[in-house]
Amino acid sequence: MKFIKLAQGIISYIPFSKYLYKERTGRMESARYCYSVYLRHLMMAYFNGLNTNPKVIAELGPGDSLGIGLAALISGGEKFLALDVIKHAKLERNLEVFDELITLFKQRSPIPDEKEFPNIHPILQNHSFPSNILDEKRLENALEKERLEKIRNSILDSQNKDSPIQYIVPWHDVGNLTKESVDIILSQAVLEHIEDLPKTYQAMSLWLKPKGYISHQIDFKCHGTADEWNGHWCYSDFTWKLMKEKKPYLLNREPLSIHILLMKKNGFEVVCEKRIRSKSNLKKFLLAPRFKCMSDVDLTTSGVFIQAVKTKE
Repeated sequence: MKFIKLAQGIISYIPFSKYLYKERTGRMESARYCYSVYLRHLMMAYFNGLNTNPKVIAELGPGDSLGIGLAALISGGEKFLALDVIKHAKLERNLEVFDELITLFKQRSPIPDEKEFPNIHPILQNHSFPSNILDEKRLENALEKERLEKIRNSILDSQNKDSPIQYIVPWHDVGNLTKESVDIILSQAVLEHIEDLPKTYQAMSLWLKPKGYISHQIDFKCHGTADEWNGHWCYSDFTWKLMKEKKPYLLNREPLSIHILLMKKNGFEVVCEKRIRSKSNLKKFLLAPRFKCMSDVDLTTSGVFIQAVKTKE
């Protein structure tokens, strides 16, 4: 057990404890990272026969950086919906990321690979710029000066309902987005943090247009809360509540099978499932009661890239 994490969690329940240590916020990713992530989701969509020219893009949990959504807008998207629990985005840095992304697209830069970002997923076989998706005509229109200026202005005024960028915090209410208005909902290492997964998958199904799709990279590791990568499945619910601290998120601890079950329940058909398998050193008798029946597949799945199409209206 990570006793430091447990102690921090217990302290957080003490009145005025927020003054004892600084609250952590979302991370700020570089323009090259955001460029690499969005093009990976786009290329996987191409390989799986999905829409590679989405006009309305939503991202769950963008954190400090709107860079992934900005990459989607620069490459041809018309509206980006940034959905978060807490407002993290830093205006000045996002303007810098936007300008850096424009340069990457104008130069048709190769997709930054795993040598530059060792933990990035999904893994690609080819890191060349996807000119078969982003052809010259599409990019010529997308990189038009007035169009880019409109996107830049929307970074400064994301609360305007007519802005190409809509920053929605908190996003939990399914009524925050219009029914069947979104082409793609994506996330990168976020769904493992969302507490109410049933409501989240229900919301995604309601928001997506028919044949719209979700594209998610999910990390099932313990995020430093245990010595073993999957040791968080050994904690009782009570212990985990203490470790979570008084935060709106940490980890929901749900394995891949639960995500797939919720997708199917809400009318999604899985078209891509790229699992990351890791060795488990845990004996099953060490697992907490709610995880005793976890399958060996779940117990050794440390991550997944998954895409699923909405088939039920």
